[in-house]
Amino acid sequence: MASPDSSPSTAESPTARASENSGPALAAHAVNAMAEKKAHDITVIDLREVSSMADFFVIGSGDSDLQVRAIARGVTEHIEEQCGEQPWKTEGTDHLRWVVLDYVDVVVHVFLPSRREHYRIERLWGEAESETISAEGDASEIDFLQELRRSPDDEE
Repeated sequence: MASPDSSPSTAESPTARASENSGPALAAHAVNAMAEKKAHDITVIDLREVSSMADFFVIGSGDSDLQVRAIARGVTEHIEEQCGEQPWKTEGTDHLRWVVLDYVDVVVHVFLPSRREHYRIERLWGEAESETISAEGDASEIDFLQELRRSPDDEE
């Protein structure tokens, strides 16, 4: 897979997540942060059955480089405030056409529409389950995230 425009990365090597935050919880927070910044076509891809690269991709688009920056910052700030986590690695912040925020289990992609159409990540991972939220929606619309976030006690 192609990578976003080169920019300095924020970490040297991957490490195991030592966090209490589950992948589904981080993905839900990323979706909600993107929605707050008016990203569009927000999609979550469940990669757990098709790849060991990450558990989830969260993908959204912004209409300008300024909006791409605002969405990426919004996700980073929201997850840091709500979960106490920062991305393990960040790419694409110099050119703001495709920004990647790598939280190990969850990888957030923020695209300009032309870049999203060019790389077509959803098609590349077409065999994986995916869901897209409505224009004014939030993470509660992603059924598989809600099922995964429920604790065993909720089922009793």
